[in-house]
Amino acid sequence: MAHSLVRVEHVMGMAVSLDLADDLPVPELERLADGVFDWLRVVDTIFSTYKPESEISRLGRGELRRADCSPVVGEVLDRCAELWRETDGYFDINAGGRLDPSGYVKGWAVQRACDRLLDEGSANHCLNAGGDIFVRGAPTGRSRWRVGVRHPWEAMSVAWVLEVTNMAVATSGTYERGLHVLNPFTGAPATALRSVTVVGPELGTADAYATAALAMGTRGLDWLATLPGHECAVVTEEGQAMRSANLPVAASAHLT
Repeated sequence: MAHSLVRVEHVMGMAVSLDLADDLPVPELERLADGVFDWLRVVDTIFSTYKPESEISRLGRGELRRADCSPVVGEVLDRCAELWRETDGYFDINAGGRLDPSGYVKGWAVQRACDRLLDEGSANHCLNAGGDIFVRGAPTGRSRWRVGVRHPWEAMSVAWVLEVTNMAVATSGTYERGLHVLNPFTGAPATALRSVTVVGPELGTADAYATAALAMGTRGLDWLATLPGHECAVVTEEGQAMRSANLPVAASAHLT
């Protein structure tokens, strides 16, 4: 009988679910899961903008030098600077007037956890942190994972069901946290798009791209189409649903 393990914990301010679908001994699956959640708690300690004592909070207040931060802080900030250039300045970790790389950190942390899982012998897993998801391999008896993208008005429904493997799925939207994404050039909340989903090979990048496209508003639709190796799905505030031609869709809901 094949073994598997599903665990859900509250970390980084959200419910995080891990599905390990490898045929490994249960103690080994438990050890792998412990490693994932231990890592996410470390990330939260370093990067949480809600914790005044976190390194990123202290760095933002000028109480800590970058050189004195953990090495991962420099890694994240360097990648955020690259993403600022890649997104024409729309992914801006200073847009709200304080240092906040959260739009990259969550996806990066999940991706790093999944890469560690692979290195430690897990070839089939799904890690979901508040709708930012990375999947590898497939669950038992299937060739791909099925990932639901939440309907932006109906919390218990999905807008799309994707079939993916070895892929990241990141969604940025206004339906849970309100108008939290700002246009960095105007300082105003982004209101034109209700939901942006980006599918790509690496979750931190997909997460940042989704945030940037939401900040762009309707311009983000054309910009998303230029991204090599990525697919997307967008719902506007008026209820129009659009997706790229090669989005790996198994099923979609009717949005109006």
